[in-house]
Amino acid sequence: MLILQSKVTVTELMHIESVVFFDDMMKCVVDIEKSILAVNAELHADLEAYLLEHGSNQSNLYGINILDDGQIEFDSLINPSRNSEAGFPRVGRYVADPEARQKITEVVKQWIEE
Repeated sequence: MLILQSKVTVTELMHIESVVFFDDMMKCVVDIEKSILAVNAELHADLEAYLLEHGSNQSNLYGINILDDGQIEFDSLINPSRNSEAGFPRVGRYVADPEARQKITEVVKQWIEE
């Protein structure tokens, strides 16, 4: 697990550390307030804990997947509580808040080149 410190390409992201958990995607957690991106863990919850240890506020964290073609999947088991905090139903793992999705996309583009 690590917090990106410099911009990377999608290809570099998929091979960023010696341990790669998935062949076709990278699990990530975005802190939309600090504009940081933690990457490379088997579970989003591990990345969430990592960011919390590094000073993030849980209400600002969203789990996503970056696919090997650069697409973002707004899907994670850590997201339902964020949905309910934002007034959206707690059903499903998808980020329901369009404003949060936009912020997530902006952070991802800040750190990952297509």
